[in-house]
Amino acid sequence: MVNQTSTTDPDHGPALRALIDPDGAAGKVDLDQAVRTAYSRDFGPRHDEFVPDAVIFADNVADVQAVLSYANEHSVPVIARGAGTGVSGGVNASEGCIVLSLERMNEILEIRPDDEVAVVQPGVVNGDLGDAVAEHGLMYAPDPASYRQATIGGNIATNAGGLRCAKYGVTRDSVLGLDVVLADGTLLRTGKGTFKGVAGYDLTSLLVGSEGTLGVVVSATVRLRYLSADSRSISALFPSIEDAASGVLAIGRRRVQPAIMEFLDAGTMAVIDETFGTDLSQRGGALLLVRTDGHGAAIEEEIVRGALSELGAELSEPGDDVATRLIEMRRASRGDMQDDAYRVGEDVAVPRSRLVDYVHRLSTIAAKHDVMLRVVAHAGDGNLHPTFWVAPEDGAAGLERLGQALDASVRAALEAGGTITGEHGIGQFKLRWLPWEQQEEVLQLQRRIKDVFDPRGILNPGKGIA
Repeated sequence: MVNQTSTTDPDHGPALRALIDPDGAAGKVDLDQAVRTAYSRDFGPRHDEFVPDAVIFADNVADVQAVLSYANEHSVPVIARGAGTGVSGGVNASEGCIVLSLERMNEILEIRPDDEVAVVQPGVVNGDLGDAVAEHGLMYAPDPASYRQATIGGNIATNAGGLRCAKYGVTRDSVLGLDVVLADGTLLRTGKGTFKGVAGYDLTSLLVGSEGTLGVVVSATVRLRYLSADSRSISALFPSIEDAASGVLAIGRRRVQPAIMEFLDAGTMAVIDETFGTDLSQRGGALLLVRTDGHGAAIEEEIVRGALSELGAELSEPGDDVATRLIEMRRASRGDMQDDAYRVGEDVAVPRSRLVDYVHRLSTIAAKHDVMLRVVAHAGDGNLHPTFWVAPEDGAAGLERLGQALDASVRAALEAGGTITGEHGIGQFKLRWLPWEQQEEVLQLQRRIKDVFDPRGILNPGKGIA
């Protein structure tokens, strides 16, 4: 049951409206219960059932400055929000907060094709930026599965990744500079408009992935990459996960760097079969999806095919678009046949050489705790998304087993030399695991950095850092 009680001064809503929308014509301050509830969470699990006291729809930088200045003065928690497509509870409402939506700040301010740079507002949708720069033979490389809904501001907040990460890097690798409003309303510009630059501390990289706890991004200067005129996609079915993981290492040993290399286990293939009417799970135990790009795409395709053929893979035919279609199907492979209340998905990363060992550990953990499991991975960079679930009829006992399996899977990733999150961020959900990965001295230093940027602690409290 969502807590619908407002806990802050009831005059905050009218006061904020007076600041940024005096006649109310722009609808920048919304106190409607349904709207507040809709903006109270993302797609991740949540711990506390709060709704914000108000939702603020900023139109411009001045709006953001005015809201943060007011909130800082009155110690009102502020949660900056994009499209709400995150899955770690990063924008879940906290008690007495206001949500600052940046979705209306959605302009592509500048595209400089010769410099391979774009300047965008935070509400620009990732896929829309990709479409706009494609006209210039360029692309914005980060491509999370939700790229048709997720905003650049949200991608920056979580340092989002996606399928092309192995070759082109995560969001941090594509952000050159930021305009950020600090907690007290100060507008700060960090970074540069060039690919190289080492003046001072790298505050831009610090802000990317900070989950809205240090400042609110109002503009980003991003690096663009060349959009390949040629790309080759390969699907490779293997009898087992061991064989598929061996394929990942075999491609690396041939010194080929695919743009995309995705691993799907039998459970994930079954989801695709049910959703799209394919028969993948009847033909193999694991699947690799590989895409090469650039002027050497055909050469690299031949090398990849040779490496996977030697391992006995069933390969798609050259020129067949089956692998291209499967890559898009993979983006929708989360699976919705399980009740979200009885399903948990994770986002860990391990060294690529430990992929097989880790997937085996996952299977052992699932069997020990009597939960069901499927695994999909960005195999090119060792980022795995295991999903555990139980039947609803298992009730509280099933949920307890689910939690135990999840904790065990995270510990196993750390023991393999990995991390508790590859691209989704800490948010609210993963806070309990952060001390497992980071020593107390590191946690203390992060808290001190937070205090410098946000002395009153109003920015997305209870998220991102322990």
